[in-house]
Amino acid sequence: MKTLEETVAQHRDEWAARSLAQQQLEIANNEAVAKLYGLEDEVPSYVPLERVSLTNNSAFRWPNRTPEERDALFAQSAIVDLISYAVGCMFGRYSVDETGLILGDQGSTLDDYLARVPNPTFMPDKDNVVPIVDSDWFEDDIVERFRLFLRTVFGAQYFEENLRFVNETLGVKSLRDYFIRTTARGSSSKFYDDHVQRYKKRPIYWLFSSPKGTFNALIYMHRYTPSTVSTVLTYLREYVTKLESALQQAERAGNAPESDRLRRILVELNEYEHETLYPKASENVTIDLDDGVRTNYPKFGAALRKIAGLEASE
Repeated sequence: MKTLEETVAQHRDEWAARSLAQQQLEIANNEAVAKLYGLEDEVPSYVPLERVSLTNNSAFRWPNRTPEERDALFAQSAIVDLISYAVGCMFGRYSVDETGLILGDQGSTLDDYLARVPNPTFMPDKDNVVPIVDSDWFEDDIVERFRLFLRTVFGAQYFEENLRFVNETLGVKSLRDYFIRTTARGSSSKFYDDHVQRYKKRPIYWLFSSPKGTFNALIYMHRYTPSTVSTVLTYLREYVTKLESALQQAERAGNAPESDRLRRILVELNEYEHETLYPKASENVTIDLDDGVRTNYPKFGAALRKIAGLEASE
């Protein structure tokens, strides 16, 4: 088994070879056409590598970058693709044991997955809700699930080396910073931004998110049921309970800055619960995937992270 860095380098070299081979084919084709019409001296046959339109041709994707920059961007793109695939495995959309789409029908269940993959190497999430918060408050937190994915798929012996490579390639100090980064002004998720861009503002994973993004939970729309929002609500309440305990500890320790931070978060989350998430959970919202994301996403209003172009008013 190879390290992730070695695997990405091999992947890059394979695509470089394919791109060069395609370049030669296009040049040969141009030469044949020019010869057929007697235009050898009038029409150039050479095709720059930057014009060979293969998806993973680094010269085509980043024509104005140096070879070194292209290699770095290729690696970064490969890791983002890997994370997207890993999240798909977390929800049962994909499986490391079977090729192709596994769960892609509305209302797909874990039982449907197990019928296709009876003994999965990497088990999908049971309740279709994966929390994304600023620390390891949950066992099925997205960061912990991805760490498990790395160990399972690429081997425990390379885990630390692979994790380092992922962080360096993404340009983050820790893996969690890619999934959720919290500042005084709120939070952001490079992962979810990448996902929304990948699916051209029609995401298949939906992010329930409090106003400042202190609490986030990801679901897979194909496994959505009318009780899914209630499950998200359960996670939110569990998180609030954990934070209330942390607040008590901070107060006992005399840690005023931490106490103030936690109080602000609890105010935000209590408002999100009572004003947004609980009312939405009570609705038992139904969706029809045939109507598309643009129709279904706005049904959840402020419970989901806002995406430009998917507002309910449109």
